[in-house]
Amino acid sequence: MEAAAAELEKLQIEILHRISVLENSFLPQSSPPPLVSLPIDENETVARLSAILRSGGVNDFCFKRVAPDYYDWPFESRRDVLGASSVHHLCKSIVLVNTQASSNILDCSDRNNSKYYVVVVQYTARFNADAVKNFLYSLNDGKIPKKRFNLRLAPEETSIKLTGFEHNGVTCIGMKTDIPVILDEAITKLKPDFFWLGGGEIDLKLGVRTSEFLEFVKPFIVPCS
Repeated sequence: MEAAAAELEKLQIEILHRISVLENSFLPQSSPPPLVSLPIDENETVARLSAILRSGGVNDFCFKRVAPDYYDWPFESRRDVLGASSVHHLCKSIVLVNTQASSNILDCSDRNNSKYYVVVVQYTARFNADAVKNFLYSLNDGKIPKKRFNLRLAPEETSIKLTGFEHNGVTCIGMKTDIPVILDEAITKLKPDFFWLGGGEIDLKLGVRTSEFLEFVKPFIVPCS
């Protein structure tokens, strides 16, 4: 009888444990988030950027909608929800302004000496502004004093005005202004060669084949992390 009672108690404890696990699965969780990307609605942004990509010969790409609190998630959860190959395949586009450009440099008409640049870097990397400064100095054959290059993060309102995209939604595809793009060299070395970046909306992400991206965007490739 004692053995039977002990076995019954053990079974009851196991059942209670399973019920507890089941209940917790229905409670709001701060971490980790549910690793499910949301369905894509073929809205204006997706349609417009898809058309631009296809017209430029880019065919291996996809969009994924993510949850509103995506940027509160750890990189590992972002990787999983997007189906990225690693956390290093998660990238962002940032708009930089050359605060020391000559007074006659007001726009992006000169690709080699632009007032603004969009830099695409990995989230896991640390951006090196001095590397970009040195690259631009060399790009102009040293004819422009190095002190004339000082790349800083552009104010958010400037970024929105130039790109047409809000913070965390910035992408270098389909920008309002044809801003020269700088791609961190490390991204070109990722295996497999398919990385993720902003998709034009805060909760929209774009995954694209690196080789096709390079051929279409033709960015400056700079080791800047």
